[in-house]
Amino acid sequence: MASPAVTLSWSSSSWLNNRSLSTRPTNECITISDKASAFVVFAQKKAKKTRKIILIEDVTDVGKKGQLLDVKAGFYRNYLHPSGMARIVTPDLIKEMKVEEERIEAEKKRVKEEALQLARIFETVGAFKVKRKGGKGKQIFGSVTAQDLVDIIKAQLQRDIDKRIVSLPEIRETGEYIAELKLHPEVSAQVRLNVFAN
Repeated sequence: MASPAVTLSWSSSSWLNNRSLSTRPTNECITISDKASAFVVFAQKKAKKTRKIILIEDVTDVGKKGQLLDVKAGFYRNYLHPSGMARIVTPDLIKEMKVEEERIEAEKKRVKEEALQLARIFETVGAFKVKRKGGKGKQIFGSVTAQDLVDIIKAQLQRDIDKRIVSLPEIRETGEYIAELKLHPEVSAQVRLNVFAN
């Protein structure tokens, strides 16, 4: 076991006072006697400085909005914080994010319910009638487009529909056709069209 006496040695401070290179410093030795136990110093690793953050918006190659991340302190301090893309995690911030998440989920559910209700209306209406100028046999002049269907729905049901959600087969003759309306990513409705010639 190590002796309780600790020996410390260092260069004399006279070298610093004289600032003379010609004189050689002398070594002094001091002995400290301590009856208590000796202490041991361990080398410590450099601490990694990270911050726990919540992203306020989507950040390329980092993460999506609302995601909890551990990032380097410098990256947060120099890039994410000044640009307003992230905030440090606090209990209040976590509560705020949960409330916002619940509000978004409720809004998504409401939109889906409206789409389901609208799909039921379209499927109970029956067929929409479209009149076009007739040609030879079953041929009609021109074709029936998505905009024509949107105009008919607005006239009969007083509902505004975006023509981009309407998918129609190519209609160039009289007959019955089925159009599909993509009302929501999870909800679609089928609508029947009866095309008549004048």
